[in-house]
Amino acid sequence: MRGRCFGAKCFVGGGLAVAVATTASVARADDAPPPAGSESAPPEPPPGEAPASPPPLPRGDHPAPLQVDYAQYGLAIGGDFDIESGGICPSNEITPCIIGSGGGLTLRGGYRPSGPWFVGGAYQFSKLDSNNLFRLGVLQQVRAEMRYYFDFGSPFAPYIEAGLGPCIYGNLFGADTGGASLRAGGGVSFEMSRFAVVGLALVYQPVLLVGYTDTTNQKRDTGVTQFLHLEVAIELRTEVGRE
Repeated sequence: MRGRCFGAKCFVGGGLAVAVATTASVARADDAPPPAGSESAPPEPPPGEAPASPPPLPRGDHPAPLQVDYAQYGLAIGGDFDIESGGICPSNEITPCIIGSGGGLTLRGGYRPSGPWFVGGAYQFSKLDSNNLFRLGVLQQVRAEMRYYFDFGSPFAPYIEAGLGPCIYGNLFGADTGGASLRAGGGVSFEMSRFAVVGLALVYQPVLLVGYTDTTNQKRDTGVTQFLHLEVAIELRTEVGRE
């Protein structure tokens, strides 16, 4: 009779129907989107392999120091050690030598472009030992200067320097004689911050002085007085431009 099943046939047919329904339900579950707010976890790296490094952070707004132009200025305190008095203290003099060792200050300013160079100028005055022939013997120098820095990627930067300019020497900032001075040597600077540096320099400084007759009627010849100059400096920087 149609509509009825008996025995093994009915059992097999029912099992097939259940299997088809289960397969369809699983397929619909796989195709359904994940619930809102849930994300799949990133795949784990293979054993023994380091995880990928994160992308680099964006750089700040400030450029590296060598990409910036600076105005650099400051002062130095130094000592002048007389290693040869020269013609201003002739061998046949009857009065004491009028020039000797001493010390003083230097005011300096210049331009430090991006790179190793510094160009600028300086005014230096030194109180020198005049053996009481002057109340206050002062040597004044105005000169152009140039430095070349060696950058090794550390706060310390050695440099070489040179300078040239006119000078005068006399009592109480006066001009009893004058001439020209040369400067050559080197030093090292330490960058305390982007805008402040300290430095130590040792230079050879010959000074050409024109001969004259002093107040004791001692004739003093034209000659070169040679100094060894040691100074400690502190200088500031002001950013003036960039490439």
